[in-house]
Amino acid sequence: MLIKYTTTSYKDTQKFGQELAKDILGFPLKKIATVLCLYGDLGVGKTTFLQGFAKGLGIKEKILSPTYVVMRRFGYFYHFDCYRLKDEKDILELGWEEIISNPKNIVAVEWPERIKKVLPKTAIKIEFKTLEENKRELTMKRL
Repeated sequence: MLIKYTTTSYKDTQKFGQELAKDILGFPLKKIATVLCLYGDLGVGKTTFLQGFAKGLGIKEKILSPTYVVMRRFGYFYHFDCYRLKDEKDILELGWEEIISNPKNIVAVEWPERIKKVLPKTAIKIEFKTLEENKRELTMKRL
């Protein structure tokens, strides 16, 4: 599975996230949580994408990057920002294994390269790339 999508505004990026969330809700449950790994530079649109994604899941709370708190939970949706983590040990202390062992959970991880040893092989990789000031290319595939 390889999908490339180009967005031309932050609203377009949010809309892509919203549509993906609706698709994921329609998938049959697997043995573990659905994990999205978001790769890309600072300011490329990862949190913007997750704002739309959360909306597609029916979440009403405001989605902000959890950079300083590492994790935010919205019911069955977990949003991790691993930018400040040193290694996998830090995320394990937050209950990572228990969270991803529940197939009802949906987990989004910004800066997943910091915890690559504990990412499930079934994770979906979404790479964000800036093409122009408001134009982004999102490439989605399995890890």
